[in-house]
Amino acid sequence: MSIPCKSERSVLSQEEFEMVRATHHPAIYALDGKELHALRVRLREQRSKTRTLARQRQREMRGKADERGKSFPGSAEQPLKRKQVFANALKRVNKEIDRLRKFEARTVHMEAARRAFALSRSAKFIEYPAAGKTARDGMQPQMTARRRRTVPRSKIGSVSKATRVSQAIRDSKG
Repeated sequence: MSIPCKSERSVLSQEEFEMVRATHHPAIYALDGKELHALRVRLREQRSKTRTLARQRQREMRGKADERGKSFPGSAEQPLKRKQVFANALKRVNKEIDRLRKFEARTVHMEAARRAFALSRSAKFIEYPAAGKTARDGMQPQMTARRRRTVPRSKIGSVSKATRVSQAIRDSKG
């Protein structure tokens, strides 16, 4: 559940509120990656500290622990609201970091795709060297090293004729 900025301001101190205010809509886009990571570390520390104090306060109210100090606010609701404010701010920062990471990855993929497309287009248009001013001899046939076999013309039909004769002999025995 989202918490209005006025409620955040009433629950947090001025320094804490300035840190959380930087995570809201227009201000968060002005931060770059390193600033977002530093802000995430600070928010995690604040959330952890507030969560510890809220749990301690709840244990005190149930009578399971002794009081730690007098400077902490009265009921356990206030620290829980503070923890929720820090948790929501941390969520916004994490989403923005993830959005920036995906944007950078998309940019890298698009650049790689453009390079690949340019390479494939350049491969389609092959530039051949100019023919020159005078004609050359061109391709010359090469003599093969294989021996050429010649079959005498008298042998050409003899195999099929022999097959026909042997088949006729087998048929007549029938």
